[in-house]
Amino acid sequence: MSITPESVQQLLSSENLGDRLRGVNQIRQLEPVIGFGLIQRAVTDSNARVRYSAVSQMDTLGEQDLDLSLNILRGLLNDPETDVQAAAADCLGALKLHEAFEDLQQLYHSSNEWIVKFSIIATLGALGDPRAFELLKEALSSDNELVQTAAISSLGELGNTQAIPLLVPYATNPDWQIRYRLAQALNLLKSADAKSILETLANDQVEAVATEAKIALRGSREQGAGSRE
Repeated sequence: MSITPESVQQLLSSENLGDRLRGVNQIRQLEPVIGFGLIQRAVTDSNARVRYSAVSQMDTLGEQDLDLSLNILRGLLNDPETDVQAAAADCLGALKLHEAFEDLQQLYHSSNEWIVKFSIIATLGALGDPRAFELLKEALSSDNELVQTAAISSLGELGNTQAIPLLVPYATNPDWQIRYRLAQALNLLKSADAKSILETLANDQVEAVATEAKIALRGSREQGAGSRE
């Protein structure tokens, strides 16, 4: 049976959870403008799994109407299910909806759920809002290493070189994954100070960290050579 807007609508209206989940999945096979209309029903479903599956598509479908997407995703930040909140935060960053920065900041401070905090900090890099610097700085002190790692990555994406002094201590962090993320972040923070830390990381005992640092240093040298030509 071919997938049509009508058949998907019928699935989304079913009392059977499996049908509704299948309907949300089939939205991916429809034209985005049609999918966006249907997803708006799914994000209000009574079942959290359906809502999560639906909101996870908003990072692409939301481009159809950014103002409406902003309102929908803001509402989902207050969803009773933490996974839905986290997915909504991800989409706000992916769609670069800067108007939601204060909403994300407020939720970070009010939530006790690490997955929500992690998603907010991770998405701030994609959002690229300069106001995020202080919140990312705060997240570096989190007692959750995943949140710390996300903050390091997002500070790199944000591109503010004032982050470099804050990141220096992580060059000797015992968790090699944090040092790996640090090398990636420093690659985005083009400066002499960043290069100095990368030179240290290039001799890291973990090969993945050392390789990432060497790639960053090589790119920096090539960029410098190109600018002199």
